[in-house]
Amino acid sequence: MESQTVKWKHYFLYLAFIYAILYFLHTNLLLNDRPIRIKKWPHLPLRFRHDGTFKILQVADMHFGSGLLSRCRDVLPSHFHYCSDLNTTRFLKAMIQLEKPDFVAFTGDNIFGPSTTDAAESLLRAFGAVMESGIPWAAVLGNHDQESSMTREELMSFISLMDYSLSQTNPPSKDINNVKRGMFLDIDGFGNYNLSVYGAPGSHLANSSVLNLFFLDSGDRETVQGVRTYGWIKDSQLNWLRSASQELQVQNQEVKHVIKTQPVDASAALAFFHIPIPEVRQLYYQKIVGQFREGVACSSVNSGVLKTLVSIKDVKAVFIGHDHTNDFCGNLEGIWFCYGGGFGYHGYGRTGLARRARVILAELRKGDKEWMGAERIKTWKRLDDENLSKIDEQVLWELSPSR
Repeated sequence: MESQTVKWKHYFLYLAFIYAILYFLHTNLLLNDRPIRIKKWPHLPLRFRHDGTFKILQVADMHFGSGLLSRCRDVLPSHFHYCSDLNTTRFLKAMIQLEKPDFVAFTGDNIFGPSTTDAAESLLRAFGAVMESGIPWAAVLGNHDQESSMTREELMSFISLMDYSLSQTNPPSKDINNVKRGMFLDIDGFGNYNLSVYGAPGSHLANSSVLNLFFLDSGDRETVQGVRTYGWIKDSQLNWLRSASQELQVQNQEVKHVIKTQPVDASAALAFFHIPIPEVRQLYYQKIVGQFREGVACSSVNSGVLKTLVSIKDVKAVFIGHDHTNDFCGNLEGIWFCYGGGFGYHGYGRTGLARRARVILAELRKGDKEWMGAERIKTWKRLDDENLSKIDEQVLWELSPSR
């Protein structure tokens, strides 16, 4: 009888212990009377559709401020009764609904720091539409994002934790002896990473990367020999880019070795960053698709980005922002450089010139019985007018017929 009593005491003590834990969790893990939210993840990995396509929406220079209180710049009074950041949100929602992208790439100046006292709140509003859509997305920083209440490191860390975001603060370190920022590689900037897009479902490349997306931090402002200039992509970032590209190409060769019955095309790659490289200025004198409306605002330092991109051979096109009224694509040594065009209404523009977005479409090569590797990359722009007009459609890259 005594042993039975002891068992019951232990039982009640155990229940009391469990209740105490639950009470502690309930009372201590609440924020503003709301339980802690877990980040929502998209369906991974990124992959081509059953029809052999993968569509990316590029959003450049949203310049989001404080929402309704942040007025538009350079718009005709007759265009809008009251224009604010909400027009930027409306445009983003319209583009997502119309184009139905598989992925959204934000190429910097996502928020305009001087127009908000709370960077986190501004980021939540700026990216709200894409988070509501459930579409995977990623971002890099521009030169204005950090001009509020968060550092560049804090911004990228926060962005990486947002719903459906695939952004990364920096590449993970593979060498435990080379870690200076916790788990991350010792590299300049914040927001250097790559994402892989896998082959179509049911194909022999369904578990292999056939399109790589490189994201790079082009910095904000720096001083060179006492003169202020824009930031640039540093040697450590280019070293990482070369290493990442080489590793992906080795993986591609391994797939070729394993799958002997089917030819495997080399993986193509795209790159995304904010500030253009100095060579983009040369495109003023060359044939372009789109309009060269303003001078290229870039760094006085040429760090060899173009030389690196040419040497690694897999990057077919680069997508940039920063100069809002430029919206052209031009070819430099076999690589296309394309401006997104100013997207946000709180950023500067040109009165009477519609805000715009760029769409990128990658297509797979059709084999005898299944989809193969990447064959073609197209692009076009959409204007924020009554019809979301489609302009300047072009082919950026196409696989050589000899292959």
